[in-house]
Amino acid sequence: MLDGKTIAILAEEDFEDSELTIPMWGMKNAGARVVIVGSGSQEVYKGKRGQATIRVDVAADRVKPADFDAVIVPGGSAPDKMRLYKSLVELVRKANELGRVIAAICHGPQLLISADIVKGRRLTSWPSIAVDLKNAGAEWVDQPVVRDRNLITSRKPADLPRFNKAIIEALQDGQ
Repeated sequence: MLDGKTIAILAEEDFEDSELTIPMWGMKNAGARVVIVGSGSQEVYKGKRGQATIRVDVAADRVKPADFDAVIVPGGSAPDKMRLYKSLVELVRKANELGRVIAAICHGPQLLISADIVKGRRLTSWPSIAVDLKNAGAEWVDQPVVRDRNLITSRKPADLPRFNKAIIEALQDGQ
C-alpha cells in the first residue's frame, strides 16, 4: 500500500503511548518506512502512561522535510514540549509548505499552531486545545478525524483506527 513512502513520527518525552505506537505500527504494516524524529534532547523517550519507550532514529535538525511523505505528531504532553525546539517547528512548517501530509492527534495540533499552519484550516483535537486552534485562526470541529487538504487531525486514542486510515488514504491519493 505505502511502499516507497517515508513517514516521520515526532517524539518527545511524555508522548501519549498509543498515539505514537499505533500509527507507527499501522504505517509500517502498510509498507511505509517509519523514521522516529526527536527534538535532540534525548535518544530515548518514555510515554506518559509508561507503556512505551521509543528510541529516536534521528534528531530534527539533521533531517530535511523533503525526505518525508508525511509527518505524524502524537499527543500527550509531548507536543507542548516539542514547541520549544525550533527544528521540530520548522520541520512541520516546511513540510506543510511542500504539501506533505501533516497528521496530528489529541494535543498534537499545538505544534501545528507553533508552526503557524492552522489559520483558515478546518481541524479537530482534544477539546482543551479547541480554544488555542480557534485563536490561531482555525475552524475547530468535534469529529473523530478531519482532513483539510494535507492536514489530518483527530481527537483521542479511540479515533486512532480512523486516523491511521485517513493518513494511508491521503498518501495513496498522492497528497
